[in-house]
Amino acid sequence: MATDSPVSPAPEQIDGAQVTSKLRRLHHHAYPVADQEVTRHFMEDLLGIPLVAAWTEDVHDEGAEFNGMEFCHTFYELADGSALAYFQMAPPYDKYFLIGKTNLMDHIALETDADTQEEIHQRLLADGVSHYIQDHGYVKSLYVDSPDGLMVEICADPDDVEEIKEIRRGDAHAALKRWLGGNHENNNLWRNRSGAPMIYDGEPLYKGPVYKS
Repeated sequence: MATDSPVSPAPEQIDGAQVTSKLRRLHHHAYPVADQEVTRHFMEDLLGIPLVAAWTEDVHDEGAEFNGMEFCHTFYELADGSALAYFQMAPPYDKYFLIGKTNLMDHIALETDADTQEEIHQRLLADGVSHYIQDHGYVKSLYVDSPDGLMVEICADPDDVEEIKEIRRGDAHAALKRWLGGNHENNNLWRNRSGAPMIYDGEPLYKGPVYKS
């Protein structure tokens, strides 16, 4: 659409420069679920993220594709005020929007400290939930699938995270250009520095179709 309003250019990206986004934080990430109570147990009892809102609504628009659809929209709030949100639709749309597990790279990552990560790990062990922990070097991560297939990563930064960030900030664009140009040299010298990934067997919360490995 044409407009007479001036458009502010994006800030020039220069390796090593500190550029601050005007988009301040994640407001929420939404995901469809089959059972809000099963999701509440995962979010509150296992991950320790409190339920702060449950909106019970319906689509009321005769011209809308899903006119009359009833749904419950829940919000679980993180420490910075952002949230993970979940939709459950009433029949006949209760299975229409479900996504399930997509692939290994599709996940959401939440930052915490090492002690809280360990507390979550112990709760998952006590509840018999399968999960695994991997040290990426620049962050140590616990991975667990939600009951509806959303992979949740619980991240704890290492003590030298600022030093690592500064190194990567200094060559981010050059490294991207190099990789896209065909030079796929590994530049993560910190990966698995505390040991190999640890897999904890248990009952998976997600029991739906699994993506191809």
